Amino acid sequence: MRFGIDLGGTKIELIALANNNQEVYRKRLPTPKNAYVETLNTITQLVADAESTLSVTGSLGIGIPGTLSPDHGLVKNANSTCLIGQKLKEDLQVRLSREVRIANDADCFTLSEACDGAASADNIVFGVILGTGVGGGITINKSLLHGPNAITGEWGHNPLPWPQTHDRPLPPCYCGKQGCIETYLSGPGFKHSYQALSGNSLSPVEIMSRYNQDPHATLAFSYYTDRLARSLATVINILDPDVIALGGGMSNIDAIYPQVEKQWLSYVFSDKVNTRLVKAQHGDSSGVRGAAWLWGEDE
Repeated sequence: MRFGIDLGGTKIELIALANNNQEVYRKRLPTPKNAYVETLNTITQLVADAESTLSVTGSLGIGIPGTLSPDHGLVKNANSTCLIGQKLKEDLQVRLSREVRIANDADCFTLSEACDGAASADNIVFGVILGTGVGGGITINKSLLHGPNAITGEWGHNPLPWPQTHDRPLPPCYCGKQGCIETYLSGPGFKHSYQALSGNSLSPVEIMSRYNQDPHATLAFSYYTDRLARSLATVINILDPDVIALGGGMSNIDAIYPQVEKQWLSYVFSDKVNTRLVKAQHGDSSGVRGAAWLWGEDE
């Protein structure tokens, strides 16, 4: 039995995958706010509840909104700031008396879609999360690509390529830079773009409900897809993936896919783009499924 946990900003969710990769159990609890020890307690409780219900002991993988530094093993780059600098892996292994595997949540998302999701027939996969933030991960032949800095796929903190007049002034990013891809392509970035045009503050769902009726909504979406096309084109130029799988709240806007595939041809260094752009098959469950996939079927 493989357990996967998605450690999110508002919820901590556990699923159990049986040997046939079918989900047999799921439970979620609220994420304690800015409380590291309580977060450990919640994870421990979820595992104990799952094992009691299923009468098994499972392997455990966890997706987190950050990563473990390869230099010292502590959490870094987490937007859940109470995790930063903590010995998360070590502390959980002591509490649970087993090896725990931890990866970035975007890596987990990508692994899930590459192993048994929308990209399961492909070799090189770039997984993208377009949510509160913008993250990414890379798999090759269904294995996560890891680098010496543990930041593979962090395209959201590159600058928006080929900036145009309507992209300026460059918005500030929490990382300390300006004009990061994340500030444009996240859900809050789309909301800010519409607000700058219309003066109104609406959610992405509300904005899209006005698409083709409200000229500000139509223009904001046009800006969004062009920015996404530019940003993904730079990934294609470097990585040349078979498929790019989108997840996160913005990925649920179906109009994104044909529009971006039409627009990115102007930016990719090729006469034709054979890379496919697809929606995640497992939707919001891709991250937690990918955490379980940090352990192979035969382990």
